[in-house]
Amino acid sequence: MNAIAPQVSPVSALPSADELDRALRDASPAEIIAAALKTVGRERLALVSSFGTESATLLKVMADVDPAIPVIFLDTGWLFEETLAYRDTLIATLGLKDVRSIKPAEEALSREDPDRDLWFSDPDACCRIRKVEPLARALKPFSAWINGRKRFQGNARADMPVVEEDGARLKFNPFANVSREELEAIFVRAKLPRHPLAASGFLSVGCMPCTSRTAEGEDARAGRWRGRAKTECGIHTTKTS
Repeated sequence: MNAIAPQVSPVSALPSADELDRALRDASPAEIIAAALKTVGRERLALVSSFGTESATLLKVMADVDPAIPVIFLDTGWLFEETLAYRDTLIATLGLKDVRSIKPAEEALSREDPDRDLWFSDPDACCRIRKVEPLARALKPFSAWINGRKRFQGNARADMPVVEEDGARLKFNPFANVSREELEAIFVRAKLPRHPLAASGFLSVGCMPCTSRTAEGEDARAGRWRGRAKTECGIHTTKTS
């Protein structure tokens, strides 16, 4: 059954991130997504998904609340073919109704990465033109967005609130309090398909040049930007305007 989009509130009438965080800090992921939907309305709310190894869980919870919430997918030009296929599988499996694949600006690629080797010489710049800037453009129509970060992933994510300010927008983190065991339970209970690369040791999947397999006992994100101090692509450390 499709949810009916609630009335969109003007931005000036929105509650603050602190107020929402206090109200939702012990709420379930579904309750947090439902609160985001009620706060800004479907036309002003987006979920950003990488369609990576854990993405099916958040997308499943969202689809149970309202499968027509817009989903933004950053097609960087460096993704594994398996990720693109998984996107299509999850769209069909979960009945997602509005998935928007966003690509980098051709002008930026021609100017800053004409030889497609920026990922090696300056991975931060590569992430900026392929992920950060495209996401900022894609989020312009929205007043709030949802993402799948978890505190157990550590580093800058360890202390994240359930709701935070992100420049001009609210940012909802419905899986902030979720454990690895709870994620696995969602996979099993809903019989969700797994990312095709998960079985071969890729526990966290991003762009092909900057993703490697994870060894037994390593953190799930150890295979991202291996050998570099970099741990984030920038979309969660740069405020959107």
